[in-house]
Amino acid sequence: MTVQNNEFKAREYVFDLGNAAKENGFKPDESWELSLATTDEKSAIEKRYYPTVSAKVLPEGLGELLNLVKAKLRILNMNFESKSLPVGEGHDPFQYIVAFNPDRRRG
Repeated sequence: MTVQNNEFKAREYVFDLGNAAKENGFKPDESWELSLATTDEKSAIEKRYYPTVSAKVLPEGLGELLNLVKAKLRILNMNFESKSLPVGEGHDPFQYIVAFNPDRRRG
């Protein structure tokens, strides 16, 4: 993924986060939690929380995309926390950046 593609993907992802927050009535003190995830972890997060916003990214571009998204969220003064799961032996490489609100669990 080129730098230009990462920049576009980051802008698009932040736009999607803003839309999801508005559509779901986020209050000013509510925030997104950003996480890097494998396919299985992404599915588990989507089953536990609503809303979620995810994007599939090539593993080699994931770190750069996460940093760009964090920078753009800071510029827009959007609340977020960043969390990534440690990579251990036999762990699949992360393929997704996933955002969710830990206070908004599914029914």
